[in-house]
Amino acid sequence: MKRMSEVFFLALLLSAMLVGNVFAVPSGKTIEYAGGSAGKVILDGKTHAEKGLKCGDCHPKLFPMKKGEGFKMADINAGKACGACHNGEKAFKANDNANCGKCHQK
Repeated sequence: MKRMSEVFFLALLLSAMLVGNVFAVPSGKTIEYAGGSAGKVILDGKTHAEKGLKCGDCHPKLFPMKKGEGFKMADINAGKACGACHNGEKAFKANDNANCGKCHQK
């Protein structure tokens, strides 16, 4: 009987871990942020994956694994969130007006 309960508990634990992956944004799906007056921002993880990035490069150290309130351009310009990479060295500079349309859509 003890063995059966251990197997049940292990199955329950594995199921709970897999459910977390179901709620992640799958390939071909996007996350949309309001974006303020500059227009909404639609993040597609596929774009970053095509550049060779892995989920663990950004999650959870730069972004939590769940959708939150988003972030402000002041944060990005200060090197937080997207600004950790979009600083003009690793990726295009987010606070260059010529690049606004790469993220924001009216």
